[in-house]
Order: sequence, then C-alpha cells, then structure tokens
Amino acid sequence: MKRLSILGSTGSIGANALSIVRMFPERFKVVALAAKNNVDRLAFQIAEFTPKLAVVYDEATAQRLKKQIGAKSSTRIEWGEDGYTAAATHEDVDMVLAAVVGAAGLMPTLAAIEAGKDIALANKETLVMAGRIVMGLAAEKGVRIFPVDSEHSAIFQCLSGQRREDLEKIIITASGGPFVHRPFSEFSSIRPEDALHHPTWTMGKKISIDSSTLMNKGLEVLEAHHLFGVSIDRIEVVIHPQSIVHSMVSYRDGAVIAQLSVPDMKGAIAYALSYPERLPLNQPSPAFDRIGALNFEKPDTERFPCLGLAYAACKAGGSLPAVLNAANEVAVESFLEGRIGFLKIPQLIEKTLSAHRIVSDPELSDILAADRWARERARAEVQTGIRSC
Repeated sequence: MKRLSILGSTGSIGANALSIVRMFPERFKVVALAAKNNVDRLAFQIAEFTPKLAVVYDEATAQRLKKQIGAKSSTRIEWGEDGYTAAATHEDVDMVLAAVVGAAGLMPTLAAIEAGKDIALANKETLVMAGRIVMGLAAEKGVRIFPVDSEHSAIFQCLSGQRREDLEKIIITASGGPFVHRPFSEFSSIRPEDALHHPTWTMGKKISIDSSTLMNKGLEVLEAHHLFGVSIDRIEVVIHPQSIVHSMVSYRDGAVIAQLSVPDMKGAIAYALSYPERLPLNQPSPAFDRIGALNFEKPDTERFPCLGLAYAACKAGGSLPAVLNAANEVAVESFLEGRIGFLKIPQLIEKTLSAHRIVSDPELSDILAADRWARERARAEVQTGIRSC
C-alpha cells in the first residue's frame, strides 16, 4: 500500500487524486491533506479519508476547520508554512502529490525531497522557478519525480524504453484555449468569465487563464526543460484543439511516438501514483471513428506573446524564470479581479522581466528574492495602470 500526502487536496488535481484513492482503497492510504481555505471541502475529505494530518493556510482557518470536523476527529490540524512542511515530510508518507497552485508549491516540494519522499509533481511552477535546484536535490537524495501534468506524463510515457541519445525533439501540444481562433481585434473585450470557459479541460481558475494566454504552455516548456534535461531549442509547442494527443517525442530516425487519451487528468495522476503499473480506471479510449481529423497548427506568438516571453526567460535562465512566474501570477490575479484587461497580462509580464537584473547562477535565496521583487514590481505597475505600456 502506498501512503500519500496530497498538497492541494481541494483543487482539481487533488480531488481527482482522491477519486483514484476511492477507487483503489487497497492500493493507497491518505496520511496527510493540505489545502488553503476551502474548509467545507477539506472537512468532507477528512471525514471520508481520516488522514493523520490536515493543513490549511492560517490559524483562523484552522480554528474553523477544527470546529467543523468536531472534537472527536482523530485528524491533527496544523496551519501555515510549518504545517505544509509537516504534511510534506510526514514520517508515514511514501509519496507526496504536489498539487498546490503557483509558487507556494516550491518550499513544501523541496522539503519533501529533502525528507526522501517520492514526488508526483503537478505544480509546474516548482521547476519553472528552481528546476536546477529541485532536480539536483532529487538526484542527491535518490528521489523519483513523476510528472502529473498530462503533457509531461505523455512525454514520460513516450520516452519509456527508448535510448535518450536517440531523442531529437519534444513536442508539447496545446489546446489553444478558448481564444485560439478569436480575432485579435476582439481581445480587448475579453472578460475573466470568457477566459475561464475552457473548450476541452476542466481546470482551476489560474491554470484556465494561463491556458487562454498560452502562458501555460510556456511554463510547461520550462518544466520539460528541467524534468527531462532537454535544451530549450529542442522543445516545440503545437496547437492541437482536440486535446487527444497530449504530447509527442521525435527521434533521430524520423519516428514520432505520441501518447493519446481522452482529456481527463485521472490517467496522468494514476500513472504517477502507480508507476510502472497502469490501473484499470474504466476510462474510455478516444473514439477515433467519431473524432475524425486530428488537427495541428503553429502557435501565433504575436497574438499570444506570453509563450514567446517564456521561451526568452528560459534561454536567459538564472533568476529570470522565477520573475516570469511571479509576474504572471500577479497579472492573472489582477485580471481575475478586473484590475487589468486581458491584453495587459503579457505587457505587465514583459515590463517586469525587462526591469529585472538577472542573477546568473542563483541560490534558493536568490530565487525567493527574485520572486518577491517581481511581485512587488508587478503590483506597483498594476497600481499605476501600467501607464508606459
């Protein structure tokens, strides 16, 4: 039986992971759950899975949770950074599912690796910010990192059994989001509710906005760069609206291996949790006779400049990817709050990147400092209305 800590249990990835635990109670045991402030959902999860530990964002939320689950519950409640570290490093845990959204996932993931826990990684920002440090520590500790993003799970599967020296190129597919074929003249009128309506995937708010700007693909390029040790010029993005081909790997003899499945995250999550086994999930294979054609096209980086910004940050390296990620998080938050328009998202990110003095070989402290600086800079730009953009 594999004993799990699920960081981000009330989000989309966490909920899907718990559905897999529910399907295979003889295979998995939940030891720890961590969320932010969704007390109602977390209390329900505690009642069903009876973890030893549950963690929330702050003490006030913890008190609300304690009151809701009742004094008879055996689950210990903690909060804050110490609580997340405790959930990530619990002595009874074999694997940590890192599904916290954004930069908040970095420190708990590093703590889990330091403690020797295998990682099912759904938090791409961890590798975007500090890929060299994370992968280096994992190698030092003998920790295995299994990708949970559907694209990286697909790449992982396509690489399985192949000689790495035969690899030519990684091809990451993108649905294109809800605006891939919308005229650029209409972009200025895009509202948050429009961007949250993804055509093929059901996701959280932040990743839905990232998908609509193609920043999600940019972050995935950075993640693939570190996860698979492939140079940035050998990672390509193609638009694939059907979301059936999750990614592909091209080899030097011209062969291309692709991983195909319906757009549902359970497959990628289950493969990370049960590797090298494949669990009987009772999910259908793609109905090719009804799908018909599978289409692919080159992304338009003029209409969606966030993808180009991510490539540029990866090529520059150092502390710049951490700045990219932080500025994007501020931009997405500001857009969702109605403080900036859709077209201002890439402008805000680019302006923040341009103002940063890159630390070429950053330590963790440098990365965290760059993250803080970028957030302060981007928020200041939002407050001034990004006047010079």
